[in-house]
Amino acid sequence: MAENNKITLYDLQLESGATISPFVWAIKLALGHKGFDMDVVPGGFTGIMERTGGKTERLPAIVDDGEWVLDSWLIAEYLDEKYPDRPTLIGDPSIKVSAQFIEGWLWGTAVGPWMTCYVKSYRDRSLQVDHEYVTETRARMMGGKLEDIVVGREDRLPQISANLELLRGTLRSNDWFGGEAPNYVDHRLLGCFLWLASVADTPALASDDPLRDWLDRGFDLYGGLGRHPGLSDIFGLEQRPGDPELFDHNPREFGLNKRNTGPESTRAETAAIKGEAVNA
Repeated sequence: MAENNKITLYDLQLESGATISPFVWAIKLALGHKGFDMDVVPGGFTGIMERTGGKTERLPAIVDDGEWVLDSWLIAEYLDEKYPDRPTLIGDPSIKVSAQFIEGWLWGTAVGPWMTCYVKSYRDRSLQVDHEYVTETRARMMGGKLEDIVVGREDRLPQISANLELLRGTLRSNDWFGGEAPNYVDHRLLGCFLWLASVADTPALASDDPLRDWLDRGFDLYGGLGRHPGLSDIFGLEQRPGDPELFDHNPREFGLNKRNTGPESTRAETAAIKGEAVNA
């Protein structure tokens, strides 16, 4: 049992002290979900092996009563197994499968493209000692100078926002991916947006984006874990002439997220498909 209700977490931080890793963010939320306090070990990309005594070169990592647990999925599974009397993170194994699918979609749709927009800020906000490492590794990963990679981001950001409609559609009819309360699916996805807030030096989403309600509630979870003063406001992107709509202002409901309870429930949809007027 965690001594004094505390679990040690090895963090990955920026100069501001805000967490930069979406995976560490997910575990911070997971520990909050389980009701634990955190004894945070600070640090950046440089010196992880030294800080952890050679246990790992990747974070997050936790230590619970002397037991080391690595990897953000393994940590969540460990917390559920060791503390089944506390609120469940994953529950049914199918939740992990669904989470990995939607998280993979989010990385391909937004996180990767956002990285091309914010990689210079990602480097500039890192600890000074990390600048050389981040510059070299991200330039190698992304195939160019960081200053060149971000060029044209003002044209890319509106399309990235528009591409998030699948996420908006789910959250228009559900409070959380966990249903009535958040679960580890929410934590994984919120971790991506908390990463965005850690590096965004210009807004990524419209001020009235429908995602804002879920994100605000998610950032407020567990005593406001996502309200670190080092995070940026990700809202405020403005649509320019020629940009795609930043989000669908008039979403239509189809079979993916609407129940059929008889002809009346599908009347408007059927009329739209046939090009007919809807009778009052």
